[in-house]
Amino acid sequence: MPNLKVTVLQQPLVWMDGPANLRHFDRQLEAIHGRDVIVLPEMFTTGFAMEAATQSLPEEKVVAWMHEKAQQTDALIAGSAALQTARGTVNRFLLVEPEGQVHRYDKRHLFRMADEHHHYEAGHERLVFEWRGWRILPLVCYDLRFPVWSRNRNDYDLVLYVANWPAPRSLHWQALLTARAIENQAYVIGCNRVGTDGNGHHYRGDSRVINPQGEIIASAEPHQATQINAELSLSALQEYREKFPAWQDADGFTIG
Repeated sequence: MPNLKVTVLQQPLVWMDGPANLRHFDRQLEAIHGRDVIVLPEMFTTGFAMEAATQSLPEEKVVAWMHEKAQQTDALIAGSAALQTARGTVNRFLLVEPEGQVHRYDKRHLFRMADEHHHYEAGHERLVFEWRGWRILPLVCYDLRFPVWSRNRNDYDLVLYVANWPAPRSLHWQALLTARAIENQAYVIGCNRVGTDGNGHHYRGDSRVINPQGEIIASAEPHQATQINAELSLSALQEYREKFPAWQDADGFTIG
C-alpha cells in the first residue's frame, strides 16, 4: 500500500499582497522534491482579512500558479484563498494536482468573532477525494472546532486543516488537532501561519502531523518560518483501524 510523503509550509504571509506571497512561496518550493502533498496556510495569498477577496488575485491566476508548482514538484499543492466567485465571496481551499485537476472546498464554519460570516459565503458541501491511493478530507481553520463536520464515516484516511489560528488560542489548536485524529482514527495535518498580520494578530504556527493514535510524528517550532516533513503509512492506518474498530460503534447522524 502506498505511503504518502507530506510537506507542511509554516510561513509568514505578506498582508494583502498576492504577488509578494506567490514570490515567497516560489522560493520555498524551489528546493522541494519527491513529495506527494505540499500544504500552504489558509488565505496564503493575502492573510486572514475580511476585505481580502475584494483585493485578492483572481481564482484562475491562483489555480494557474498552483498548477505550475504542482507540475514542478510532482505533488498535490494545497492551500486556501479568499476569492470572488459566481456564488459570492468565499474562503476556498484549493487542492491542485500536477495533471491540472482542481479540488475545491469552501469553508463551512465562518469565524463570527471576526465577522467572517458577514463578508464570506459559507460552503455547504463536504469534500473527500482520492490522491495516490489516499482518501483526503480538506477543511479550513474554524472548521476544526466542529467535530460533526469532520466525522470520519469510514470515508477518509487523512484530514488537512489549513489555518490562520492566532497565538492566544494555540492550546485549542493543538488539543483539537489531536482530538480529531483520535476520534476519527485518521492522520491529521495542521498547517498554520506565523508572524503578525495587518490587524496586529500574532500567530505561533504550531503546525504538526498527527497519527491515528494521536501521536505527533512531526511538528514545527513555534514562531519559526519553517517546513516539516513526514511519511504516512496507509497499511499502518488500516491495521490499526482493523485491530481497534471503534469507528464501527460511532453514532449515526445527519447534517442539517
